[in-house]
Amino acid sequence: MDRERADGQLAQIAETVGLAHRLGTRVWLRGGWAMDFFLGEQTRDHEDVDWFVPAADAAALAAGLDALGYRPLAGSPPEQQFDVVRDGLESGFALVDLTPDGRVLVAGGPWAGTAWPAGLLDGPPGRLGALVCPIVAPAAQIEIKRMMPVWDPRRPRRAKDAEDVARLRQGLTRPGTPPPTGGRSG
Repeated sequence: MDRERADGQLAQIAETVGLAHRLGTRVWLRGGWAMDFFLGEQTRDHEDVDWFVPAADAAALAAGLDALGYRPLAGSPPEQQFDVVRDGLESGFALVDLTPDGRVLVAGGPWAGTAWPAGLLDGPPGRLGALVCPIVAPAAQIEIKRMMPVWDPRRPRRAKDAEDVARLRQGLTRPGTPPPTGGRSG
């Protein structure tokens, strides 16, 4: 594994969590780093760091990241996600709407208003070494990785997603692991 890249990404994860805390907003790791924080170990190299952030807080978080030297990346529809880069390391922030009844919805784009899996943001924080971070609930992450090619046929199933699902399922069977939440919201 590329230890220098991982150390840089972990430093940026810690910095992002700290910034969100100072701003009074929340962020949740998603994707491969969320899996690693759930498992408590780095399992593979990661291309980038993926997050969820409430759409209502996105502008403040983006401004805070800009003040820390992150620069915006073009490409993602701004109503769905914003992406930033610093020191060659990318982070993407998918926007969600949080409803009063606890549902998590896609905030913008063609799927705006569509519910993410139930329990998506309800899991306990993950830990990697001394670093603690809010993460997507593992059962919801499994559902996302399994269903994304069905929900969006333009996104083919990837080998790393199947490997991640197997790791997450194994992690959910460890003694002391909280019972899974999840299932499609709707």
